[in-house]
Amino acid sequence: MPSMKAIILHTPGPPDTLKLTHHPIPIPKPGELRIRIKAFGLNRCDLLTRQGHHPITYPRIPGIEAVGIVDTAPGLEHIFPLGSIVATAMGGMGTVFDGGYAEYTCVPAGQTQLLRPKTTLPWEILGAIPVMVPTAWGALIRSLGLRAQERLLIRGGSTSVGLAAAAIAKVHGAYVASTTRMKERETMLLENGVDRVWIDDGAVAEQIRAAGSGAYYDKVLELVGAATLADSLRCVKKGGIVSLVGRLCENGDLETVDLMELIPSGIKLTVYRGTSEDFMSTPLDAILRLVEQGSLKFKIGQVLRMEQIVEAHRCMEENKAEGKIVILP
Repeated sequence: MPSMKAIILHTPGPPDTLKLTHHPIPIPKPGELRIRIKAFGLNRCDLLTRQGHHPITYPRIPGIEAVGIVDTAPGLEHIFPLGSIVATAMGGMGTVFDGGYAEYTCVPAGQTQLLRPKTTLPWEILGAIPVMVPTAWGALIRSLGLRAQERLLIRGGSTSVGLAAAAIAKVHGAYVASTTRMKERETMLLENGVDRVWIDDGAVAEQIRAAGSGAYYDKVLELVGAATLADSLRCVKKGGIVSLVGRLCENGDLETVDLMELIPSGIKLTVYRGTSEDFMSTPLDAILRLVEQGSLKFKIGQVLRMEQIVEAHRCMEENKAEGKIVILP
């Protein structure tokens, strides 16, 4: 049976539980297509799965996204011609069925988007897009309803989604501020288009108050999680909205929180959880046009090979990437 390189997770644990090995090339079921993977990005969800926070059956090929070319699509060739460039994400990838940490993957056609056939973008840029961009775009547009001239604060701005959100928000005409715990990342954020950087000491709302009433925000994109949510809720104006999207920090527990005490009067709190349906409804073609034109830029943190997957996961776990980590099989 033909085999491929794949990264297998046999048990939850540290980064070195990810094992590069040879595995049979999968055969698509009815309604599926097989993708020859050219790139895949690393995501926080992959880290949590590897640590055992998401229920899966073992052994499993992890990875909730991939980009590549259509290798075979039985009965679907009229929709997905062989050789077409496609992207896929979520919908059970890497948990319910084998995911993108491999040279090939089989995925349902209903969670696969055709990409621009003549795109000039390299695989490492395409590989950064399937989860990062729909998450940032969906949180800003669907969850926060961001409009031009609004003031946006991104809590956790040096994450890959935070950097993508800043780029997308600037294209939409918003004023963008980001937080980071590391002073040395301030220049990187400003070079990424952020208008202002707040060094996160856990009390950003107090820094904003001290700066004057005009410094408060219309919208906050909360990517850190429960640990900073209460403070983020105090960073917005009356009538402002906070969208809880990420869980960068494992500290904090909302299960025992009194929401009447947590949420200030007149402030709105919502959440955004990206799904395969959200991925499919994200206008990737229009976004790729903006990237090709140079008006929308995404920061790639590291581009590595499959043989470096342990190093890549350590980098992600220690928040050292300063952008999206992309693997090229």
